[in-house]
Amino acid sequence: MAAPKKKATRKTQAAALEPTPRHLWLASLGVLVAARRESQAVAKRAAGKVEATIADARYALRRAEADLRAGVDGVRRQLTPTVQKLSHDVEARLAPIVAKLGLKPKTPRNARKPATKAVRRTVRKPAKRVAKKAAA
Repeated sequence: MAAPKKKATRKTQAAALEPTPRHLWLASLGVLVAARRESQAVAKRAAGKVEATIADARYALRRAEADLRAGVDGVRRQLTPTVQKLSHDVEARLAPIVAKLGLKPKTPRNARKPATKAVRRTVRKPAKRVAKKAAA
């Protein structure tokens, strides 16, 4: 029996190539493409961050406005009865003085006056349009 021949499992290394101007040109083009791609990705990330920051600022502004309105409404609800009570107390203390001076006592006014009914106006209907005959 003949012994099997060993096949070379490794490829022989190619001789080191000397860089030519064409190689340098292709490498520079590759670097330019990679730099352009990366700069576009950086710009997109920056734009996304700016948009997110703007959205966060708008949300914070809306929340602050809502909190402020809620606070004002709460103060208004607490303050209205106190002001009404103070007004009634002042009017009660001034009533004898107004009577001595012979002035007419002030009648209590309503908080809201009923809205007056607006006069209804009849709306004119536009004139009917007549289709123009096409010139023959």
